[in-house]
Amino acid sequence: MVVTGALLAGATPVLAVERPAVGDAVVSRAGARVSALEAGRIKARLAQADAELVRYGSEAQWAMERHNGQRVLLARARTAAKAARVRAKKAEGAYRQARDAYSAYAPGAYTTTTSSTTRLAMLFTGGGGARGMLDRAGMLQVMATQQEGLLKRMKAARKVSRLLRSEAKKAYKRQKETAALVARTRRDAIAAVEAQKDAAARIGATRKDLVRRLDKVRPRAERLAERRTEELRARTERRLDLEAVRRLEDDELSPRGAGRGKTVVREALKWIGTPYSWGGGNTKGPSKGIAHGAKIRGFDCSGLALYAWAKAGIGLDHWTGSQWAAGPKVPTTMLRAGDLVFFAKNTKDPDTIHHVGIFIGDGRMVEAPYTGARVRISSIWRNGLIGAVRPG
Repeated sequence: MVVTGALLAGATPVLAVERPAVGDAVVSRAGARVSALEAGRIKARLAQADAELVRYGSEAQWAMERHNGQRVLLARARTAAKAARVRAKKAEGAYRQARDAYSAYAPGAYTTTTSSTTRLAMLFTGGGGARGMLDRAGMLQVMATQQEGLLKRMKAARKVSRLLRSEAKKAYKRQKETAALVARTRRDAIAAVEAQKDAAARIGATRKDLVRRLDKVRPRAERLAERRTEELRARTERRLDLEAVRRLEDDELSPRGAGRGKTVVREALKWIGTPYSWGGGNTKGPSKGIAHGAKIRGFDCSGLALYAWAKAGIGLDHWTGSQWAAGPKVPTTMLRAGDLVFFAKNTKDPDTIHHVGIFIGDGRMVEAPYTGARVRISSIWRNGLIGAVRPG
């Protein structure tokens, strides 16, 4: 009993030490599981925040390109209305000439409305006998034919004039309707950009808080590993960018990439780092845009495509909608340097296209991305890729 008591007395301190150690391990594992769950929740919220930012960005880009499209259509409507007015004016002049010629023809002479008594008098009045009467009959027939021809010409000219006046009115009406759409899409685009800015500020603050919370619940080793992965990804992207440019400069592109496409890419690469400007960019280079881009000399996405392809001798509208229809569609497995790569909110609906980039090779493109960013090289492999076009 003494020995047993001694053993128990000796064992008690050991048990007092070991039991909390086991409990600490359990608590530690439970805490790790809780931390992992919390990290998962935070990562999910970060993904939602990023997706929301992308959605706002796509909405703003689509609204801006829709306005760009209406501006293109307005320019066409103005040209059509002006041409219709010119045609109507010419037709009106032709009608007046035909009317005046008909009115002035042989005043007081034989007409198709002359009475039969008067015609007989004209035939038998005068000398020359039967021969003279036949001559006068022939002359009257010629006059009647000529006057009838003038009448038909006048009626035809009047019909054409009325038709072209009607077309001119319709063209002017279309111009006014398109001008109203331009004003409306401008307001919509400005509102979309403001919503994007507000969302960026709001979501940016939320995201910053989420990242801070994530760093607290993640083990230090995991944070370091993620940072190393991100650094490796960034280095890989830079390497791919440099390799795409080097291959172009060293003429290592495949033979299919030569010619116009190479010119397009070279011209686009000149403007890496140029600010994004909504409505900016023309055949001469960067330009001041519209609305929030009015004080920024730069490019928007379709403006950069317009400029680069103009240097290769192909004219494009300042609008992704018509650029999508500017040439044959190209499978992504057969892309050449210079091809235009398009992105849409709904990849089954080309009407939702909101962005375009210029393919340079190796899955990379030059793009003017969004307000606040600059012309850059990036991957084409991202959500919304709807297809590619080779202008010409």
